[in-house]
Amino acid sequence: MSSQFRYLFSPLKIGSTTVRNRISFSAHLTRFAENWLPTERNAAYLGERAKGGCGLIITEEQSVHPTDRAYDRMIDAFEPAVVPGYRQITWAVHHYGGRVFAQLNHNGQQCDGTRSRLPVIAPSDIPDVLFRETPKIAEAEDLADILEGFYTSSRHVVLGGFDGIEIQASHASLLRQFMSPLSNRRSDVYGGSLENRMRFTYEVIDALREAVGPDYTLGIRLTADEMIPGGLRLEDTQEIASLLEQTGKIDYINLSIGTFYNLYLVEGSMHTPLGYTVPLAAAVRSVVSLPVFATGRINDPVQAEKVLADGHADMIGMVRAQICDPELAIKALEGRLDDIRACIGCNQGCIGRIGSGLTVGCVQNPAVGKENTWGVDTLKPAQRQRRVLVIGGGPAGMEAARMASLRGHRVTLWERSDHLGGQVAIAALATGRSEFAGATRWLQGQIKKLPIDVTLNHEATVDAVLAFNADVVVVATGSRPIDVAVPGADGPGIYSVWQVLQEKPELGERVLVVDYNGHHQSTSVAEGLLDDGHKVTLVTPSLFVGAELGPLQDLYMALQRLMTKGADMVMNIAVMSFDGTTAQGFNVYSNIPWSSPEADSVVLSMGNQVNDELYFTLKGKVHELHRVGDCVAPRKVDMAILEGHALGRTL
Repeated sequence: MSSQFRYLFSPLKIGSTTVRNRISFSAHLTRFAENWLPTERNAAYLGERAKGGCGLIITEEQSVHPTDRAYDRMIDAFEPAVVPGYRQITWAVHHYGGRVFAQLNHNGQQCDGTRSRLPVIAPSDIPDVLFRETPKIAEAEDLADILEGFYTSSRHVVLGGFDGIEIQASHASLLRQFMSPLSNRRSDVYGGSLENRMRFTYEVIDALREAVGPDYTLGIRLTADEMIPGGLRLEDTQEIASLLEQTGKIDYINLSIGTFYNLYLVEGSMHTPLGYTVPLAAAVRSVVSLPVFATGRINDPVQAEKVLADGHADMIGMVRAQICDPELAIKALEGRLDDIRACIGCNQGCIGRIGSGLTVGCVQNPAVGKENTWGVDTLKPAQRQRRVLVIGGGPAGMEAARMASLRGHRVTLWERSDHLGGQVAIAALATGRSEFAGATRWLQGQIKKLPIDVTLNHEATVDAVLAFNADVVVVATGSRPIDVAVPGADGPGIYSVWQVLQEKPELGERVLVVDYNGHHQSTSVAEGLLDDGHKVTLVTPSLFVGAELGPLQDLYMALQRLMTKGADMVMNIAVMSFDGTTAQGFNVYSNIPWSSPEADSVVLSMGNQVNDELYFTLKGKVHELHRVGDCVAPRKVDMAILEGHALGRTL
């Protein structure tokens, strides 16, 4: 055991449950359920984190009532058919020494009646800011029915073998909506004073205690601060936590932050400081003696250890960190810190996929959701060793090389530049995006530990490849900005994002940035130009600049920074050509012609084209030929790593 983690790997008693360490895999959505029931994928996903050493696993929210439909693929805890799936989950976690709690919830006003085909139930008839559906004001019979749902669901949780229950009363919860003056405008016994607003939470706790008994572990997740005028403030949550502790019926307090008004706080990206919720957890811990859980951009065991050592929390929620590396805990325990694949807070594979209605994933870890076939210890040695040549040291090439080497092949990697990393290294040069370099840092470290012959500054000509005479050639030559995206785009004073980041040309005072990408390429480069004193205009055919950033929870802060720094933004304009540095186009709705304001230079973010010449020249000339990543089609880093991983497993 590593001696530097005195606190992180000490056991913690939570009610009647003893957890082996202070690392938690907190509740988060996966969309692995089918027909509203847990699946083998749920069990394998959570079991993989227990196998990796995580002490406490808390499931995603389990719905307690038919009116609770916030999204598809929820798990209906109130249905008896849920129990066999629960037993799969608990066996998978217990088998590896972990403990597992089920989170029970009703989303209240944050439900979607188009899914349930029932009225949305809430304390007051206030539409949620995201779902925008006017709820039915909860009547006494509605609340009684939901309480019965909590009771029944908790019985199923016990039958399913869980070690405890966590009540969701934080950012997406009917209970928080009752407690918050922002969403509770009632004048009956459930509204007005804090005591009244907490009444339904007390009733839920009583119902659960009646169902599970006094000794079963029961905790609650609260919003430390709603961070919006009129909502719950930190001092309110401190009082709520103290009152809940006084009931003697709660065993721990877990904390979140924000609401659906500010989801960028609930799911902070790399633009959010590491450990940004820790001061709030410390403030709540100062008024209670119950164990307090902290979570939110704590992605490193050294950071987690300091939070514990400083007395700010008793348990550390490390969600995205363990999505990225399910073995984080055991690697830290063994002192193998440089083997930990660190989360970079990009939100692309996890929160971004969930926000787009897809299953949870990770840009760096292609095994997420495929643990039974691609998880830890599933890789089999190749039946015969072969000589593999990988051309291109970006994420796709590195992952293909790594996997092929792990299978026992003799691997050579050629990279034409003086460094590995590919486009990730370019992206990390942009303002606020330096953490993105971590997407390939782990790969580079692992390649150094493997018997892979890496040659930099090596141009892979056809003759050189043929002379090498490999058994397998993998082309991972990536992509480059489109040469001429529209007529005139190759003229003087017009640059690609890559040129701006790498070559830093003289751009003049006024810069026009064309955002066809909708991602960080445009917004981060524009922000950097503003920081350097340029006057920047962004133009996009979309409804707003950075249209792809919404699911990543980066849109709000990206636009906030751009606006406060003085960017001009022109929306709904398709750029069709350039006359010098003047863009010509039209409004995509009215078709009215448009010309850009006068600019000294233009920066284009208008897509990439494949570097596939080498692949097609080699086709039919080598023993076995493959291509992966952007040289197949320009996409994002997750697909590059996924394709490299998949190919490496099969060579």
